Amino acid sequence: MGSWRGKSNLFKRTGSVPVKDLTLRKYESMQASSRLDEMLRMLKEVFGETDDIAIRQFRIFGSFNAAAVFLEPMVDQDRINRDILQPLMTALKDEQAQGLHASRVADYALHDYLHAADASAEVMIVPMLLAVTSGETVICIDGSHKALIVNTRDIKKRAIEQPQTEQVIRGPREGFIESLDTNIALVRSRLSTTDLKVKMAPIGRRGNTNVAVCYLSSIADPAIVERVLGRLAKIDTDAILDAGYIEQFIEDQPFSPFPQIQNTERPDKTAAALLEGRVAILSNGSPFALIVPCFFSQFYQTLDDYTERFLIGSLIRIIRLVALVTSLIFPALYVSLISFNPELIPTDFAVAVAGGRAGVPFPTVMEVLMIEISMEILREATIRLPQLIGGALSIVGVLIIGQAAVSAGFSSPITVVIVAFTTIGSFATPAYNAAIALRMLRFPLIMLAGSFGLFGVLIGLLFIANHLLALESFGVPYMAPFVPNSWQGFKDLLMRGPIWWMRKRPSHLHTLDADRLPPDAADAPMLRTLQYAGEEDSRAHE
Repeated sequence: MGSWRGKSNLFKRTGSVPVKDLTLRKYESMQASSRLDEMLRMLKEVFGETDDIAIRQFRIFGSFNAAAVFLEPMVDQDRINRDILQPLMTALKDEQAQGLHASRVADYALHDYLHAADASAEVMIVPMLLAVTSGETVICIDGSHKALIVNTRDIKKRAIEQPQTEQVIRGPREGFIESLDTNIALVRSRLSTTDLKVKMAPIGRRGNTNVAVCYLSSIADPAIVERVLGRLAKIDTDAILDAGYIEQFIEDQPFSPFPQIQNTERPDKTAAALLEGRVAILSNGSPFALIVPCFFSQFYQTLDDYTERFLIGSLIRIIRLVALVTSLIFPALYVSLISFNPELIPTDFAVAVAGGRAGVPFPTVMEVLMIEISMEILREATIRLPQLIGGALSIVGVLIIGQAAVSAGFSSPITVVIVAFTTIGSFATPAYNAAIALRMLRFPLIMLAGSFGLFGVLIGLLFIANHLLALESFGVPYMAPFVPNSWQGFKDLLMRGPIWWMRKRPSHLHTLDADRLPPDAADAPMLRTLQYAGEEDSRAHE
């Protein structure tokens, strides 16, 4: 974890650490000059070709030459005037000015005059330059090796809104935005505990994107935390523009169609993951949090499963699982039964299918592939078009194009129905990246079904199962708690057990504190139910 600490120190502007930015590499071990003109010359050399840099020269306490350096679009200039220039340009009284040397001005101003909560003194050149590029103000003082760095960042951001990709019927309506500080605050507002630790560092040679790693120190396995920090420290790229970049750098099996890192826009879902012993990764500029490690079962679970009563949540989850299986194997089963095993179909249904396929010039496998590809094109076009036009296109595509294909003899009605059910089933999968994985695997299954029938479908499913069993997410089995099995995990797998019944955290995460509920509180609702039943029996007996 040493390299990560080095990066974290760089973010906190303390110490001299290796710099990957090629522009700053020549200043890597340089300290600030005590001559103001030399500092301004160096700053103009670095920022001279950009027109949004501002250098405001003034006199601290009316006696010492100084200059405030900042990027105009990224700062709050009212704050600079109010918290920096106004107090520092106030002349000192004679007794205060006596004995004040230029070398002590920085410390004196920092501790007695600056009206800013986030301010520090710095002697190294690289942290000063990075501070300017991140929206902070650097104050250089003539005769002092120290420069003052004051946080005056004010970057416009959108308001907190309801997440667009994870809609819920019952639950909070807050979602992450592109501001890292705001996202951390949303998580902390739900976990008001000193156990919540946040490790921060910039990643990228030129972008220097701030990334935060969040975990609960009393719950999360230290080995998993170390593994996450180690993989992040090895990322060496120009810039991180979204959390999706980080996901591709740190996942275990990049060539697997299945996602091994969960992403979410919801602060409440992130807080719930932290309480289970997982680690969350937040990136500045991205409204998504990455959650590691993860199981395959997490991708078909939603917040509604837990905010509703467990009977309702279990029913919804079972329906979602049926839709998931349908979206994967329904077209392949249809192709294999029609092409290879029609004897398994009831006679009346077989006659109806044969009548519907009369006049279709393509084999069943080609027909299904054509309709599936057309549906994928239509789905992609609907996503990329503006919202108003996209809704109209989806209706036109489903009603008119489908009916026209049947009327023209390119497809049978039963094939259109099968593909429609498959598409609806894929929409029921909550996680978009998991739904895409199933959509990808649907095509090789259809081709195997067209080549070998039910035997081909079975072989394809065995390959998929074998791949899932071999996957890991940060050292944790991907198919846990199904394989390797865990009784506690089965309470929240196919069905969602009562919350007061799930008193243990996932065992495969190896958490430091395995208990969610104290042993005497786990069955309290059940005990109350039995007590109430006993009271009713006693009343009836009386």
